[in-house]
Parts: sequence; C-alpha cells; structure tokens
Amino acid sequence: MSHSARSIFFFGIYLVFLGILLVFTPNLLLALVKIPATNEIWIRLMGMLLIFMGFFYIMAGWKNIRPFFSWTLVTRGSAVFFLSAFVLVKWISPVVFLFWLGDLAGALWTWFALRSEKEAQ
Repeated sequence: MSHSARSIFFFGIYLVFLGILLVFTPNLLLALVKIPATNEIWIRLMGMLLIFMGFFYIMAGWKNIRPFFSWTLVTRGSAVFFLSAFVLVKWISPVVFLFWLGDLAGALWTWFALRSEKEAQ
C-alpha cells in the first residue's frame, strides 16, 4: 500500500470510529464540542453517514484509487471555511475546530504523500 493510500485508509478508519461514536454515544461527542445534548435522530444519521463515508475511504485506500485521494484534499481542506462561517454566526462553538484538526492532519498526510510519490516517479 502506498503512503497516500495508507493515509486515506487510516482516515477512513478514523471516520468509521467517529461514526460509531455518533450512532451509539452521540452526546459524548457533542459535549466535547459544546453542542447541547440531543435525543433527536439527526445525530445518529450523521454517524451512519460518517460510517458510510469511512467505508469509501477505506476501500479507496485499499484499492489504491488515486483520483479519489486528490478529490478528498478539496473537501477536507474546504471544511475550515464552513466551520469558520458557522462559528462567526454563532451556530457552533470554536471548540469544534478540534475535530477539524483531525481532517487537517489527514489531508496534510495525504497531500505530502501524493507529492512525494509524484516526485519519486
């Protein structure tokens, strides 16, 4: 498995882990980012979507689907703009950026890996 594929694969595992937490113990994660506890189904649906998205990352990494790796850099990198807007209009606490740091770390790992693999060709 290439370094870029490994970065995508492990980011998928991270997403599945977060998704499982949201499905089974959503208020634990919500408390960490200072979002009020909820018993509504939307948070568990979000967990389900994270599990599904994580599956795509895991499979893309495992099968070395390189175009997917570059596509993820766009979405993972743009998340900061959405989160910043949400913080500015006071929809969420700035603490939510802690979770984005996981996205940032994964995106940087993928970006550096893709760059070094391209240079090695």
